[in-house]
Amino acid sequence: MAYSNTDAGERWRRLLRWFQPGLGVKRWLLLMVLGTALIGLGLAVFLLDVYRSYPESSWLQFLSLSVLPRWLRAVIFGGSGILILLFSAMRLNRSLLAPYLQPGKSVVETVAEHRRLGRGPRIVAIGGGTGISTLLRGLKLRTSNLVAIVTMADDGGSSGRLRRSLGLPPPGDLRNCIAALSDDEALLTNLFQYRFLDGDELGGHSFGNLFIAALAGATGSFEKGILEAGRVLSIQGKVIPATMRNVALLADKAPSFDVQAVRIEGESSIPSFPGRIQRVQLEPDDAPAYPEALNAILNADMIIIGPGSLYTSILPNLLIPDITAAIKATRCFKVFVCNVASQAGETDGYSCEDHIQAIEEHVGKGLFDLVVANDCFDATLPTEISWVKQPDANLSIPIYMTDLVNSERPSHHDPIKLSETLISLLEERTGPLQLPPIEDLEQLKNINT
Repeated sequence: MAYSNTDAGERWRRLLRWFQPGLGVKRWLLLMVLGTALIGLGLAVFLLDVYRSYPESSWLQFLSLSVLPRWLRAVIFGGSGILILLFSAMRLNRSLLAPYLQPGKSVVETVAEHRRLGRGPRIVAIGGGTGISTLLRGLKLRTSNLVAIVTMADDGGSSGRLRRSLGLPPPGDLRNCIAALSDDEALLTNLFQYRFLDGDELGGHSFGNLFIAALAGATGSFEKGILEAGRVLSIQGKVIPATMRNVALLADKAPSFDVQAVRIEGESSIPSFPGRIQRVQLEPDDAPAYPEALNAILNADMIIIGPGSLYTSILPNLLIPDITAAIKATRCFKVFVCNVASQAGETDGYSCEDHIQAIEEHVGKGLFDLVVANDCFDATLPTEISWVKQPDANLSIPIYMTDLVNSERPSHHDPIKLSETLISLLEERTGPLQLPPIEDLEQLKNINT
């Protein structure tokens, strides 16, 4: 089979990439060369003794290339040894890393990407639902130092059934984030979101929830089950619960301003009840934060709150006193990502200012340094929702407006636009970051958001 000059050039470029700074490979190659040289030196001493003992042997004269000058023999033997060493090391690496290679990527590209992502900023995303999953899809290609902190107040669907029957925390939001952070997201999302249609016991359950529940049983605890799920699926980052306490979300909702508010219990019941949400709270209201969540917040370079359902995904995390206190205490860059569109039954007619006001009424001011919001309203939305418009008056918190709309799903953020905006804002504060080249983000275009 003939190879073109382009194929040969690409092979040489891949070979030279092994010697670029930061891979952590050259030092070990040099050590291998040193070890090989010592072995060769010992073998040379032995062969020299044999050669001197039988100087007239024609076979030894042929193998030692004695008819050639000594400098040429040194070049031939040394060069052949280096080529054999490099070839064998590359093939060995490919054999060892074969299970972890992504389609279309070489070993050196995989190693280089892993090293770059490992040097990325420490980012903590707080929220739940599809909003945080969208955010993670973009950020995972910029850093692997990601921690997603998700709400544990879900009580509907498959998560609610597992919560009631097994006493487990709801795994639904954890499942979505794990799928979003996986390498093969399309396949894992389809698998995790698959719902059994038949059977009295399995009907309506998603495979992802059952997978996490099975790992929790096999490892002996829900915490270990979540950690093992991330390890088994080789996700980029961590997904952890906001609290391990069994909490319920309560909401005071009034059909109109002149009617007394009604107390609604359960996250899944809140959007379906008519009226405007006046306040939400957790029961119990003193649930302790998951320790690893606090550790991630206090060591983060950037904390991103949202996007997501304001009252049922974002605020349930912030209503945990320890988490809010840790966010206020840390000096890292803290950003609130406002939703692109309103959510029926929760934030009907809300502006960006209304979102911020609702958060401050529940947990106080000083929670974030900047608000990121959308300013593109060209697409057509479903009739039951509306655009979240920019505030009419100046906010006490700086606001950054840009186009964040997903052209395929206008009511959602675009993962590329959102992640690039957030990374650019972080770089304005910290300086340039060592991140993967921008062309690597093209693969996000194929993600079904």
